Amino acid sequence: MKILLAPSETKRPEGEGSFDPCALLFEELCPLRQELLEIYRQILRRGDPEELRELFGLKKADQIARYAHLDPLESGTMKAVLRYDGVAFEYLDFLSLDGEAQVYLEERLLIFSNLFGPLRAGDPIPDYRLKQGGTLGGIRPEQRYRELSTPLLDDLLGEGEILDLRAGFYDRFYKPAAPYTTLKFLKGGKVVSHWAKAWRGKVVRQMALHRIASIEELLALPMEGLQLLEIQSRGKRTEILYEVE
Repeated sequence: MKILLAPSETKRPEGEGSFDPCALLFEELCPLRQELLEIYRQILRRGDPEELRELFGLKKADQIARYAHLDPLESGTMKAVLRYDGVAFEYLDFLSLDGEAQVYLEERLLIFSNLFGPLRAGDPIPDYRLKQGGTLGGIRPEQRYRELSTPLLDDLLGEGEILDLRAGFYDRFYKPAAPYTTLKFLKGGKVVSHWAKAWRGKVVRQMALHRIASIEELLALPMEGLQLLEIQSRGKRTEILYEVE
């Protein structure tokens, strides 16, 4: 069973060691990663404020300055699951998990980066910022990664079960060829939007703590604050609906 998760725009700073884009998941993607990194670094070197604002998707000068001086190839790294620190990752709280739960995630969790493409949870990456849906030198990373990584991901995922917790945008990076399962959170009959990220993080945390190996085990797992409502299936997609208590 594999879990697919979107990244977060916010990142933890700093890190250790040096970054090798060829050491990430799928060595076959190294040439594309190097190409995109070089374009990214060229923009940093030019230092044009408007170009940087568009690259990062930021408006405040102090926020832009933080990333403008971070060359990914000269920065320290940390595991992807630690580098991202948005809402889902905050509630996942990787560092507070026991060793076996951390290994569970490093073996099963895949994160889809706007700059680096599909990553293992334990892949070491630098601090960076790339606006979701942004371009690099006229290249749309999600399109290029989809072309090159789809057969690799199909092969990696094989016939195992897939829990896809990504936001819809990340279908542009990869759409599973095999049957997959998603989650939807409702409160009072209405879809939970922003806090859905928190619930995704909580669910992944519980899966790691209980070493959940199948959708059947997930359905049987009691989770505080969630009540199973129903299961809907359409084509390859199965959606589990939870009521947020």
